[in-house]
This record gives sequence, C-alpha cells and structure tokens, in this order.
Amino acid sequence: MDTQTRHALKKDSFAEATASSVSWLSGHRSGVVRWVIIAVVVLVGGAAALVTWNLRSTAAEAALGSALDAYNAPLAQPGAPAENGVYSTASDRSKAANQQFIAIAAQYGWLPEGAKAHYFAGVTYEELGQTASAETELKTAAGSWDRNLANLAKLALAGLYHQSARDAQAIDLYNALAAKPSDTVSTAVAQLDLADLYAASGKQDQARALWAKVKDADKDGAAGSIAAQKLAAKQ
Repeated sequence: MDTQTRHALKKDSFAEATASSVSWLSGHRSGVVRWVIIAVVVLVGGAAALVTWNLRSTAAEAALGSALDAYNAPLAQPGAPAENGVYSTASDRSKAANQQFIAIAAQYGWLPEGAKAHYFAGVTYEELGQTASAETELKTAAGSWDRNLANLAKLALAGLYHQSARDAQAIDLYNALAAKPSDTVSTAVAQLDLADLYAASGKQDQARALWAKVKDADKDGAAGSIAAQKLAAKQ
C-alpha cells in the first residue's frame, strides 16, 4: 500500500469518526447542553462557596479576636478614672466577653472560630456562676472535630462536674482524657487533675498512686515535678 493510499485511508477514517461524533452530538444536543450547564453551575457555585467561606472565616476570626481582647482586658486600679476597654471587676469583664462569645457561636457555629467561641462562652459562664449554661456550651465544644479544642472543653467540663458534686462523671472524663491525650491536654495533666479530685474527696491512697505514676512517667518534666511536690507534701 503506497503512501498516498495510506493518507487517503487515514483521512477517510478521521472523516468518518468526526461525522459519527457530530451525528451523536446532533442526536443528543439537549442532553449535552444540559450537562454543560450543570457543570458550569456547579463550578460557579463552588467558587462562590469558597469566596463566601473565606469572607465568613475572616469575619469570624476578627470577631473572636475582639472577644478575646475583651476577655483579657485589664482591670481598673482602685480609684482610677473610668477608661474604655478597662473593666471595674473581673465579673464585668467576663460578662462583656461572654456576650461576644455567645454571639460568635450563634453566627459562626459551623466554623472553627464558632467552636472556640462555644468553649470560651462555657468558661465565662462558669466564671459568672451560671453552671447550667456553662455545661451546655462546654459540651458543644467537647464535640468538636478538633481534638485539641475538644479536650480543653472536656477538661473544663470535668472540673465543672467536680465543683457541682458529680465526681463520677468527672472521673470518667479525666480517665478518657488520659487515655486519648492531645497537645493541649496531656495524659499527665489529666492524671494530675484526677489526683487532686481524689485528694479533695479524701481518697488519699488513690491520689498518691496517681502522683507516683506521673512522677515516674515524667521524671524531668513539669508534670513530674508537680507530682513529686504533691507526694512530698502528703508524707
């Protein structure tokens, strides 16, 4: 087969394939157009969602930063004149910050900043003596996908349970935290808090056993040093 014949055959094959494709498109024009429109809508919708997410995330970060500034604001010195951003009492400061954290949690609850706001809302509610509200907010934060935040909330929740005479629940949480620690709440921290609970409840043997365990596991660390001091003080 000569070169000219091969070229002619290739051209015919290409023409037939093209004609077949055109024929198929002609027969399925409405379906093709529909799927193209759907693809464009999905692409545009995804881009819009990403832009919205970024804008909302930026706004949430700014709002949380402002609330944390209020939470960490200085307290007025006795006899000092009133000043913006300075609170007369710790209670006033906690109340002001709490209102902001609650608003952020309500508006941005589906964002990481919203989950953090639930945690700080729980902490400030506890400072204000509103135990039920504190428990609700801390439980919400404890369910976060972020283990660092969730463990902080569980630690605060365990402390709240102990203060409200629900030691069995507190012990369960401390043991769970010790079994699944995080960067924010180590096994040693959970065990030290649990040991303090035992000591406060008159269970000195259990407290000493935990302190000894932490001391041995963290010989050169801060937790081990604290445990050693606790043991020495109880001798």
